[in-house]
Amino acid sequence: MIGVAPKMAPELETTSVNDEIAKNSPGRRNTETKHDGDGRPLPAGLPHIAYILLWYPLFTQPFIFREVEILRRRLPLEVYSLYASNPRCCSKEMLAALPSTRTAGLKLLPAFLLETARCLFTKPAMFRRLFIRSLCRPWRSLESFAENLWAFLAGVYLGRQLREDGIDMIYAPWPRGTATAAWVAAEIAGIPFGTSARGDNLDPADPDLGAKFSAALFIRANNAHDMKRIENFNQGQAKGKVELIYNSLTLPLATRRQETVLSKKTARLLALGRFDVTKGFDVLLHACHLLKESGLDFHLTLAGGGGKVMGLGRMGRTLANLRKELGLKELVSMPGFVSHDSLPDILLSHDIFLAPCVVHESGRRDGIPNTIIEAMAYGLPVIGTSVNALPEVILDNTTGLLVPPGNADALADAIRRLVAHPEDARCMGQNGMALAEEMFDTDRNCRRLSDLLVRQNARWKASCAA
Repeated sequence: MIGVAPKMAPELETTSVNDEIAKNSPGRRNTETKHDGDGRPLPAGLPHIAYILLWYPLFTQPFIFREVEILRRRLPLEVYSLYASNPRCCSKEMLAALPSTRTAGLKLLPAFLLETARCLFTKPAMFRRLFIRSLCRPWRSLESFAENLWAFLAGVYLGRQLREDGIDMIYAPWPRGTATAAWVAAEIAGIPFGTSARGDNLDPADPDLGAKFSAALFIRANNAHDMKRIENFNQGQAKGKVELIYNSLTLPLATRRQETVLSKKTARLLALGRFDVTKGFDVLLHACHLLKESGLDFHLTLAGGGGKVMGLGRMGRTLANLRKELGLKELVSMPGFVSHDSLPDILLSHDIFLAPCVVHESGRRDGIPNTIIEAMAYGLPVIGTSVNALPEVILDNTTGLLVPPGNADALADAIRRLVAHPEDARCMGQNGMALAEEMFDTDRNCRRLSDLLVRQNARWKASCAA
C-alpha cells in the first residue's frame, strides 16, 4: 500500500472537530432502551458508540474482535464495516458475529453516490472542505488513494445514517481509511470521533495523519513505545490526547504443563503471521539453514500467508522459493493460514515461538504482534527482536530472548541456547504466561476502553454546553 499523487491541498485548519460540531444540532437520537450483546438492558445514559472498520470480523484481527464483543456487554455499540464481509479463516465465534455487523461493500455504492450528490447540492461549502481535506493529498500509492476515496464516500453516507441510528460517538481503531470515514461522518452528523495508531501507521504515515490527530477527540495507543511515537508525531498534534490501553487476550488461558516444553528429541519451533516485509521470516529461514548446518534436530512450522489479496505482494512465493534454495523443505513446513480455532492446539504442540521482526527500509514496523501475546499465553518462550514495542513483552532472559533485527546468526544462537537449556526455556514460558495474563487482561483492558469512551463523550458534551 504506486501512482501519481493528487495535487497538494492548501494547509488545512487543524482545529478540533469539537469547534465545528458544536455549531450543529445533535440530530435525532434513538430513545429506545439499549441492550448489551446478550439482550440485557444497559444502564440509561451510556453513549451509543459506532465502531468503523474496513472488515468485521477479520481473522487477522482477533484482538479487535475480542474488544468489540466484550464492549458490547458494557455499551450500546454498532459495528459498521466499509467493505463486504470476509469470513475466510474466521473462527466459529467470529462467524456468529457476522449478522450483527452493518456491512457495506459495492452493494451500497449507489446509496453512497446518492448521498454524496445530496451533500454536494445541499451543503456545497461543507462538501468542498471535506473533499479537499480527505482526498487532495500526496498519497503514497494508488491503493492508499482508493481506500480513502471509498472511505470518503462511506463517511458522507454514514453522516446521515449515524444520526438516524442515534450514535453519540465514533471510534475508528485504525487511523487510515476507517478514520477518514469517521472524520467525515463525525462532522456531518455533529458528533465526535476518536482513533488509534500503532506500528507502521506512524511510519510511513499517511499525509493526513497529523490533521486527524488534531481533529480527534482522543487517540488510543496499545503499547507504551507507540504512545510516545504518537505524542511526538509531526507537530505534536496528539499531545494530551493519548491514552495507553493494551489489547486483550484473544484465546482462553491455557493450563499448559510446562514440562512438555522441549520434552521431545526434535525441537518444535513455531512462527506465524502475515507474510509481510516487517516479519523477518526470510531472516528466520536463513537462521534455520545455520541450524541445519550445525546439526540441530529441529522442525519449524511457518504458518501464515498474504499475497496480493492482503496487499502483501509476493512475499509468500519469495519465502517458499527461499526455503527450497536453502534445502529446508524437510525441516520447514508452510501450512498456510490457520484458523483461530486451531491456534490452541498448534501452540500447545510447539516448544519455542519466533518473532524475528524487522524495520523495513520504508520505516514500516510492527507494534506488538498479537501472535506473540497468544504464544506467551500458552507458555511458549519467545525469541524476538528489539524492534519497536517488542521489548515490552519479550523481557530478555525472563520471558524470552532478544536478538538484533536482521541477524540470522544471533537468531540461530538464541534458538540453540534455549534448546540446550530446556529448564530455562520452561521458566521463561511460565513467566510469559504470567505477564500475558496481567498485561493483556481482557476484562480490565476492555473496561478501561469502555471508561475512556464514556469519559470522552461526557467531556465533549460538557465542552459543547460551555
